[in-house]
Amino acid sequence: MKDLDPHIAAAVNGENGEAQKAGTRKCLMNRRQFLLTSGLTTTVVMVGIPGLSEAETPAVVSTYPRKLIGKLSELKTDEPLSFEYPDEGQYAESILVKLGTKVGGGIGPDADVVAFNYTCTHQGGPLQGTYKAADKALGPCPLHLTTFDLTRHGIFISGQAYQSLPQVLLEVDGDDIYAVGMFGLIYGRFDNLQG
Repeated sequence: MKDLDPHIAAAVNGENGEAQKAGTRKCLMNRRQFLLTSGLTTTVVMVGIPGLSEAETPAVVSTYPRKLIGKLSELKTDEPLSFEYPDEGQYAESILVKLGTKVGGGIGPDADVVAFNYTCTHQGGPLQGTYKAADKALGPCPLHLTTFDLTRHGIFISGQAYQSLPQVLLEVDGDDIYAVGMFGLIYGRFDNLQG
């Protein structure tokens, strides 16, 4: 094996002023100093420094319209009604149904009235006309046979979907039923309010 030139070894090791001659220099900080400095920097970035002005970025707030969609007195058990919400855009058609048993997110005196978007969350298949009263379910979707349980916030029972149906949030005012928001994203949209 060939011996290393002593001038190169001195430059690498920083001996006898060889580092300055070779254009190299010693490291400016040791490992402990590096870890301490990087830890402090991370803390400042994550937490911020008290007293520094904060960025003034306005918050984006989505306000859903309050829309009258039905009357409690007119609903009959297992007879769904269709309506559009939160707008009249693509995939906005929804179902309002009195299930006759207390359910997740249900309103009314028996907590049995719910509403869901009619579009399958898998690939946007139409679920209109697929309500099954015996199972309190919507489906199967004509595309890939996904079925959704309306008693448990629209969770999928079987099929290809992996997300629950978007549930329309409801409010009762006397006998009137209002749609006031959405729980979940409507298929095919980046924002429920931009159909």
